[in-house]
Amino acid sequence: MATINITDQQLAKSAQTYSKTLIKMPVIGAQATLGHMTGRPGLRGKNTVGELSGDIELGPYDPKRVDSTGVNITPRTLETFLGSVIKEFDPNEVWQTIYGSLITQGDALKNVDIAQQILAFLAAKLGKGLNSAIWGAKRVDAGTKTKELFNGFDTITTTEKTAGNIAAAKGNMIVIEAITDANAVGVLKAIYESASDELQEEKSKLFIPRSVYNSYCQDYQSTVGSVPYNKEYKKTFLEGSSDMCELVPLASKKGSPYLHLTTKGNMLYGYGDGLAEEKMTVEKHHAFLLQFISTMFFGTEFESISPERLMVATIDGETAL
Repeated sequence: MATINITDQQLAKSAQTYSKTLIKMPVIGAQATLGHMTGRPGLRGKNTVGELSGDIELGPYDPKRVDSTGVNITPRTLETFLGSVIKEFDPNEVWQTIYGSLITQGDALKNVDIAQQILAFLAAKLGKGLNSAIWGAKRVDAGTKTKELFNGFDTITTTEKTAGNIAAAKGNMIVIEAITDANAVGVLKAIYESASDELQEEKSKLFIPRSVYNSYCQDYQSTVGSVPYNKEYKKTFLEGSSDMCELVPLASKKGSPYLHLTTKGNMLYGYGDGLAEEKMTVEKHHAFLLQFISTMFFGTEFESISPERLMVATIDGETAL
């Protein structure tokens, strides 16, 4: 360690050289959750998304028949918000953390760009914040945390539920009983079977807290027992869905009041991907400490909340699952 000399000039130069890659790092760092969703890069502010609706049909030949019914777009707004952070850090402390990791992995120090490693480490920390906030974030203009930067999927769900747009009567919500180790299989199957036929015919994902997944595994093991096809204590797809519904347990779903059954394409997240307003730089305004300065856009939205694309399960809309 004594032979390693990290300077603010090295870090500043590295931030400039790898700027495009570093700006993407927070999104990459949130892939535990975002990997199950669809990204829209290069977005700033409000962007209209949505789905086309309308019918077109063949009928018996009639040269005089004209279909005059309209094709409609049901719009939704994917809004990305510009976030910022100025973080003072001691480069040597960060390097010691990275150094210990590299020794564990057996990597050779001579092959490592020290400055780039430090900046990537800090950028990935931003991604950890995005990952944990993706569901419960609620925009607060004067906020200081990632969970106050944008509106997460649970917040959007609550807004639409309050407005009556997500409701049992609409076919995109179901009220369920509290999930336990004794009923998890039945409850999750009930959610799936309550979804529209169109959604059941799609490759879908059921986003659940890790605790619900653990209960599902416990209940499945107790219910199915030692039948030949039950070879491991791990279930990736919902029983009875013909491998069409993937169970997606997420740490970021902990404490969520909802379970979401939908498709990867319906879960949108927008990010800047290196827009002019985005940057990652390193500056020195202290004898020993440096400042890591970053700005980036981020936001989430459902492409559609129609029952053909989304089913939301809740106990009472307030109780965490």
